[in-house]
Amino acid sequence: METIFRISLFIILYTYIGYGLILFVWVMLLRWVRTKKAVVADPYIPSLTLIVAAYNEASCIEKKIQNSLALQYPSDKIRYIFVTDGSADGTPEIVSGYPQVKLLHNSARNGKIAAVHRAMQEVETELVVFTDANTMINPEALLLICRHFTDPQTGAVAGEKRIDITSVADATAGEGFYWRYESKLKEWESELYSVIGAAGELFSIRTVLYDPVGPDTVVDDFMISMKISLKGYRVKYEPRAYATETASVSMGEELKRKIRIAAGGIQSLLRLKKLLLPFKHPVLAFEYISHRILRWVVAPYLLLLVFFLNIVCVLSFTPEIYYWLLAAQIAWYGVALAGWLLGKRLMPHKIFWIPYYFCLMNYAMIAGMMRYLFAGQSVLWEKAIRK
Repeated sequence: METIFRISLFIILYTYIGYGLILFVWVMLLRWVRTKKAVVADPYIPSLTLIVAAYNEASCIEKKIQNSLALQYPSDKIRYIFVTDGSADGTPEIVSGYPQVKLLHNSARNGKIAAVHRAMQEVETELVVFTDANTMINPEALLLICRHFTDPQTGAVAGEKRIDITSVADATAGEGFYWRYESKLKEWESELYSVIGAAGELFSIRTVLYDPVGPDTVVDDFMISMKISLKGYRVKYEPRAYATETASVSMGEELKRKIRIAAGGIQSLLRLKKLLLPFKHPVLAFEYISHRILRWVVAPYLLLLVFFLNIVCVLSFTPEIYYWLLAAQIAWYGVALAGWLLGKRLMPHKIFWIPYYFCLMNYAMIAGMMRYLFAGQSVLWEKAIRK
């Protein structure tokens, strides 16, 4: 019993803390032994197409178009494609008012990935940049992303996702902390070898490497970028190129989004079984298992197991350390519960944000797996309401 408890606790600590520490040390060693590469004097300016798939985004689509047109990039090297399939709130009409933007629209709603596939058939440029309709990109983002493609081994580049936390932010600020932590992991992964998946808010690929994923794919951005990794190319990370979006309007809305992503994550893991074999891509497999498999499939259940095994150990009069470990767990979950209760009363406090969001995220992983295995997750979904 104690052995199972210790092994489970070790895996949890490795998943959330140890993996990051190993990446940090590994990257520091690499920086020490590697010689610094010469900086390319002339920027790499390939032709590119910016693709935005939007569904009923009338409230923000004009701002997105203006943001896209204001990006720093030679006008003769960039094209804009907005796909608004199924939108019935005036989104296509708004897009059609901008002649610089190519509008693709049909009345049927078949999901985001179907819209992306349709848009890709119109692409004739060297690179493609995908971005969401409700995110705003910093002006120099495209120029920063393109610099990475001077390396022929770079197949894709992921930008950074940022959450706009207002001065009156509630417990959803935990989402911002989570993405800052994720950003640091991605930065180290990129420097070590390759980022494990790209977020749909902002990422770019070489057009020739685009491999259509199944029409039922839920987290298409993750799958598209990982299939490029499986071809032997690297997915790099550029934190100075970022897409900003507002936090979910409530933790209920954030939970809805997390469960959908978790269900899609399980689907992706089942379709990327080759990555579990480290012989061909050992470092990529290490990153994939540590960052995704353990976090999505293993750790959420071990958190439950460790709590109940800890109770059993205490009742069995095991060493005093188990009493302290149980007290620490009870305190952690107690703070998370307080965060949930105060959040319902619209009285959040910063001290509760991280434990609350951590517990919510792991609950979403379990709920997402159950949904995918027993109920199914449709590619058609209602997006979370944001502030």
